[in-house]
Amino acid sequence: MTSERPRLTVRPKPDEYAWTFGGAAPVARITPGTVLDLTTEDCFAGRVTSERTLVSEVCEFPFLNPQTGPFWVEGAEPGDTLAVHFVSVEPARDWAASTTVPLFGALTSTHATATLQDPLPERVWIWELDRAKRLCRFSAHDSELVLDLPMDPMHGTVGVAPANLEVRSALVPDAHGGNLDTPEMRAGVTCFLGVNVEGALFSLGDGHARQGEGETCGVAVECAMETVVVVDLLKGVATPWPRIESDTHLISTGSARPLEDAFRIAQLDLVQWLVADYGFSAMDAYQFLSQAVESPLANVCDTNYTSVAKVRKAYLPRGRDPYRGLHAHLREVAASLLP
Repeated sequence: MTSERPRLTVRPKPDEYAWTFGGAAPVARITPGTVLDLTTEDCFAGRVTSERTLVSEVCEFPFLNPQTGPFWVEGAEPGDTLAVHFVSVEPARDWAASTTVPLFGALTSTHATATLQDPLPERVWIWELDRAKRLCRFSAHDSELVLDLPMDPMHGTVGVAPANLEVRSALVPDAHGGNLDTPEMRAGVTCFLGVNVEGALFSLGDGHARQGEGETCGVAVECAMETVVVVDLLKGVATPWPRIESDTHLISTGSARPLEDAFRIAQLDLVQWLVADYGFSAMDAYQFLSQAVESPLANVCDTNYTSVAKVRKAYLPRGRDPYRGLHAHLREVAASLLP
């Protein structure tokens, strides 16, 4: 019964966050089906609190994107798939911070895209969050403009330990997940991650009250989160790249540079998903998705860029349940947990 599900609450202290995927000791061991009630800190570890607190003055690279976790999942082995269902994702404070950072972002010179252009100035915007009305309030620096955007909480960073003994910064997205920065990672979805090491070593963080597709300036509306997830395990099912299932879409991600390769990875992964779970041949799936796919960008600013490929489930053959129907099952579990 759902009421008997194991539940673990984790509220990390400032020195208890992880900064990498892989290489960090687990904070707890959990069994599949466990409900995790977690607090995550923002990407600045809560240090950017006003327009006067610049990232360069209060944060030390590479200690950005603190992760809550990792969690060792009993029975998880390479070749399995971890399923993380987001029951709720709610801002923990009534404010959030966003910034520009010199030599970082899509519309400026960077270390990898070197030009004679001067770095853009470092500035901070504090966004007011109206959690009751579900609004994020933008106050302009250089005019009297005050504008509201709908709140759409999400997690920028979700992942497991990488393969091959690798340790990856929490700033990097790749096949293990990590800093994908896709707005698709919101409440109500299930994220599927391929297990690379025994125990999986799952972590998450980098909450955003909202984010535009592409995260153009490199920084979203960054905030601490109170997040509830259910973690489950599919034995003997491999997932090559992070995937997401919502009530309406199947979603594949790909992370690489250049952006074209990230796009190709996501598109190919979605083709292969339809072949595996919906009875398509590879060429039929290629043709079908070429006419049906939606291709939003996740980020064009991180160490690797992330592209998304998504298709509406309503377009697909009925009676087929990807991942053994686990998303639908976890949605029922989530409904029993919500007030």
